[in-house]
Amino acid sequence: MGISDPDPSLARRCGVPAYPDHRSLLDAERPDVVVVAGIYSERGAVVVDALRAGAHVLADKPLCTSLSDVDLIAAAARESGRSVSLLLEKRGYPETLAARSLLDSGALGSLSLVAASGPHKLNRAARPSWFLDRSTYGGVLGDLAVHDIDLVLWLSGATEGTVSAVGGPLHGAVLLRAGEVAATIEVSWLTPDAAPWHGDYRMRLTGSAGTAELLWAREELTAVTHDRPLWSVELPERRRPAAAALDAFVAGEEPEIGTATSLLATRIALLAQDSADSGGVVHRWAA
Repeated sequence: MGISDPDPSLARRCGVPAYPDHRSLLDAERPDVVVVAGIYSERGAVVVDALRAGAHVLADKPLCTSLSDVDLIAAAARESGRSVSLLLEKRGYPETLAARSLLDSGALGSLSLVAASGPHKLNRAARPSWFLDRSTYGGVLGDLAVHDIDLVLWLSGATEGTVSAVGGPLHGAVLLRAGEVAATIEVSWLTPDAAPWHGDYRMRLTGSAGTAELLWAREELTAVTHDRPLWSVELPERRRPAAAALDAFVAGEEPEIGTATSLLATRIALLAQDSADSGGVVHRWAA
């Protein structure tokens, strides 16, 4: 076990060896699993090197910042037989799990519309310089929209569609067609500093028989259907995608959030970023 990080005190605090770069760590430790974080624009190369070294990868989002990196990661995973799991933790939130159960039960009917909002506080003074540089950051849609894109895919079961977007350095809005479901996803670094939460994340699911609203910051899910007035849905316990992924790696199994899932959500988020950068051009996508 070891750590490669610009801050050598991190390895000391964890009681493990420090390495000057990720390749030195891979050569010396030959790890079974590599956790990838750090500067966004550098992550794609680290993921590829880890896979080629025979390690599974557990990655913070964004997985990478370019579509070419997505292709390289896909090839490395295929050639190595190792898996990539992106930390899409919204899947494990109690509100999300309860909403999935509502859909699966048929209480909301057929899902038609999704409207998601993901505002965040920028906390500019605490951000490293690379985070505020587009060349190393990669873009707000590639960074923030990936969570809700993944949820739309997971809740709809869609395998094809289109995506377009508009936005600027600190905000963006995505229009995603996922099969028969139409979704809007708004993300930003514009939450006011005095707000009581880092981000008042929300998602509304509209089906043919009912509507549900996920209020993640408030730990609440409400629903209303044709035959039942508005109620607060009972929430299950939180699931932890990182722990689930590590358990799957140990068992020799593909995690629920595996390579295909991680790459598809990332690809669509980066297509959305490209659309915003190109005046709203519509891109097709397929699993």
